[in-house]
Amino acid sequence: MTNNNHNPYMMGLDKNAANYAALSPLSFIQRAASVYPNHVAVVHQDTKRTWAETYTRTLKLASALEKNGVVKGDTVAVMAPNLPELFEAHFGVPMVGAVLNAMNTRLDAEAIAFILQHGEAKVIIVDREFSEVVSRAVKMIQHKPLVIDIDDPYYDGGELIGAMDYEAFIAQGESDYSWSLPEDEWDAITLNYTSGTTGNPKGVVYHHRGAYLNAVSNLISWDMGAHPVYLWTLPMFHCNGWCFPWSLAACAGVSVCLRHVRADDIYNAIRKDKVNHFCGAPIVLNMLNNATDEMKADINHQVKVMTAGAPPPASVIQGMEEMGFKVTHVYGLTETYGPSVVCAWHDEWNDKTSEEQSRLKSRQGVKVPMQEGLMVAHPETLVPVPQDGKTIGEIFMRGNLVMKGYLKNPTTTDESFEGGWLHSGDLAVWHADGYIDIKDRSKDIIISGGENISSVEVEDVLYRHRSIMEAAVVAQQDEKWGEVPCAFIKVKEGEEVTAEEIIAFCRDNMARFKAPKKVIFGDLPKTSTGKIQKFLLRDQANEK
Repeated sequence: MTNNNHNPYMMGLDKNAANYAALSPLSFIQRAASVYPNHVAVVHQDTKRTWAETYTRTLKLASALEKNGVVKGDTVAVMAPNLPELFEAHFGVPMVGAVLNAMNTRLDAEAIAFILQHGEAKVIIVDREFSEVVSRAVKMIQHKPLVIDIDDPYYDGGELIGAMDYEAFIAQGESDYSWSLPEDEWDAITLNYTSGTTGNPKGVVYHHRGAYLNAVSNLISWDMGAHPVYLWTLPMFHCNGWCFPWSLAACAGVSVCLRHVRADDIYNAIRKDKVNHFCGAPIVLNMLNNATDEMKADINHQVKVMTAGAPPPASVIQGMEEMGFKVTHVYGLTETYGPSVVCAWHDEWNDKTSEEQSRLKSRQGVKVPMQEGLMVAHPETLVPVPQDGKTIGEIFMRGNLVMKGYLKNPTTTDESFEGGWLHSGDLAVWHADGYIDIKDRSKDIIISGGENISSVEVEDVLYRHRSIMEAAVVAQQDEKWGEVPCAFIKVKEGEEVTAEEIIAFCRDNMARFKAPKKVIFGDLPKTSTGKIQKFLLRDQANEK
């Protein structure tokens, strides 16, 4: 052991205000507003705001939250599409020391109520599009948060359900609000819920350090340069938009907001606002591939696309590249701030055929610059598998781009970190060049349109149906959504029920996107101990 008393580099060389500051993405917006005050930061249809204006609005939001009793460690929830208000919340909420909980806009009232209660949200900011479902959720919980409305002038619909609207709320705040970086970069900055392998969502907690580093990692991985124009096709609620709100502040880029992800809106924004970067699940790319030639016309500049979710088919990547879009494939989890693995490109691959290039790009890749560890290993021994492209193991990650843990769930947190690595639950092979390639999922999670669907949650609803004896749900490959739920049902003796009735029942009792798209009737295969053999059902669901 080294004796620090005799180490000259440990003597009188301590941290102080001159040589150390906590890493926090809040420093990015302060710099952007100072260096590029008149550069456009946010575009929302006909509304444009500079970095100076956006920074002032975040200060006023932080001040207003403080005046309304929000203190360090409180949770502030937002239920909204990709709007300027949600972008601002990524800075204004942590400026007051609070934790931002950007909520999945596809959830039903029961799930929203659980999240609000579990996360102890003190405030919820809600867009009119989701006022009805949020209103029902708030009625279900005992401790009511302060409700603030987003009254988007470009949206016609929904009711105002809050104490006041967002503009009136931030008008209470001071434009010269004094804030500081966290004393400890390990402090929580955001809370993101993921369904995991059980029905109840798990609260993934991010820290300032990880948010800062992944924001920078995005810039390097994607070679974004200065002032990129970024289109919000990826939901900001999903891993905080893969940390891109903070990335855009770091490079003083432009956030082009998008309420709904539609092919015509995306192509129009690319033309009108000169968008040159956007992210999306393979379903988004497939939608753009299949758009009309008229919709695709007159795009004459390079557009970079980052994709992740269910592993994208090579044909989807090839289709985008043939249109002139440059695709980067990434992989990660909610637990890793979004992308922590990237399919980094090699110049020598440029000489390969488009089919070969697309196949290479469909692999998940190697660790991103700011991640420390990535391996494919045996799920129990954690011994790395041979890099032969054949031996299957589980993907493990560790380093600065791994969550603090699950909120109020120490047991699951410890299990996830067992052995000093984050257990992904995804099965892959490791190629000789160090690139990983997902082959299957050890968890029974269905990734549909980039969103996780818990098979256990769907099964729980199915078992509530009076005619169902047994139920199992597995992932069925789908050209549009990547994966969709397929339900296998054994009906009670003497009962009769149709597939349409079962699907309708599920849609009435959970978020519609989680309902099975196909129902197959019959006996369910089981092991000698009575466990349903889902691997056989998956094969049956995906038979050609």
